[in-house]
Amino acid sequence: MKKGLRHLLAVIAIVAVGALTANAQELGIRFGGTNSNGGVAIDGVFEAGRFSRIHANLGIYDGGIGIDALWDFLYKPLGDEAFNWYLGVGPSTYLGSDFWLGISGEIGLEYRFTGVPIALGIDWRPTFWLFEETSFGAGSFGLNVRYVFGK
Repeated sequence: MKKGLRHLLAVIAIVAVGALTANAQELGIRFGGTNSNGGVAIDGVFEAGRFSRIHANLGIYDGGIGIDALWDFLYKPLGDEAFNWYLGVGPSTYLGSDFWLGISGEIGLEYRFTGVPIALGIDWRPTFWLFEETSFGAGSFGLNVRYVFGK
């Protein structure tokens, strides 16, 4: 991929993730397996329905930018506790010296504190990379710490 097109895609992706996280109901940090690499990312969540939401990440690491935008289509409480589990899918990309594009799955568990606007979560994101090279990565685990707005 030509260098100019990579830069244009990077700018478009950053603007898109910025627009998504600007209206986020939760905003925080994701530690760990962003795009199957260790690192830290800005983590944003916004509701898309009663039992769905968009979970987006923007990470800068390893000389490039990693972006995930996953639609968590099942998002339900576990019993009477403040635990929720979620399952989702969406695109993942890495823009750096190489360009990677793939589809990630996500399954996770989070806890929302009662009386404190904090959500803690852990998740697993296996990714099927389609482009630059076709491969499968199953080692992407993360810890999410987010501030919950308006709750």
